Amino acid sequence: MYRQRQVVDMKRGNVIGDGSLDTVYLTAEKTADSPYWVNIAAVVQDGRTNQYTQIPIKENSGYNPTLFLGDFTGDKVEDIMVVMDTGGSGGMITAYVFSYRGGQFGPLFDSGVFSDQWKYRVFYLDQYKAQVNSYNLKQKFIIDLSTKDKEYLSEIYYPNGKLKAPIQGFVSSLSGLYPVDFDRNGVYELLAYQNIAGRYNADRLGYVQTTLKWNGREFGAEVQNVVIFGGDIRG
Repeated sequence: MYRQRQVVDMKRGNVIGDGSLDTVYLTAEKTADSPYWVNIAAVVQDGRTNQYTQIPIKENSGYNPTLFLGDFTGDKVEDIMVVMDTGGSGGMITAYVFSYRGGQFGPLFDSGVFSDQWKYRVFYLDQYKAQVNSYNLKQKFIIDLSTKDKEYLSEIYYPNGKLKAPIQGFVSSLSGLYPVDFDRNGVYELLAYQNIAGRYNADRLGYVQTTLKWNGREFGAEVQNVVIFGGDIRG
């Protein structure tokens, strides 16, 4: 089926670093009657020379592709952030940050690499709790499951709070990535979200939230928290 390339997002900023106002286009192809975009590409038009440069995107298909320009490294030059949804019950995304260095654009952040590098273990405990081990930072988090509905808990626990059988959950690939200037100094950090799942993807127990800051070589973790869902106080 014929697909026409379209501009799905556009931003202007100083991404090459020569002080000119460059234009960054996010282009893609979409088949008829589908919100799914394929062959997504970032294209930079140099504001000084008007020349075009295409930035290769490794995983180049998804829903709702968007652009953000901001300085993530502190060099006073804006970097290019591309985010797209993968679809499915897990709510995962694909995300990249590209920077202009040595005369070309290269990746500073790759969501696939991030998801492969960060290792977790999730398992249920007696007395309506679950534990999340974050091995990269050698931390553990305890999630209170007692606010879950009675039907959910009765499937997993005996009335005395003992587990009926061992249950292993998991932490998903990246499910959200947001640029935030926590220090208000004009340099952005990355706020990464990963879904904590129980017995299946849609059985969400909370999110691992990691603040990442550029350290000159990579985005290193500044702090990591677990965000949980609230329960009804009338329950």
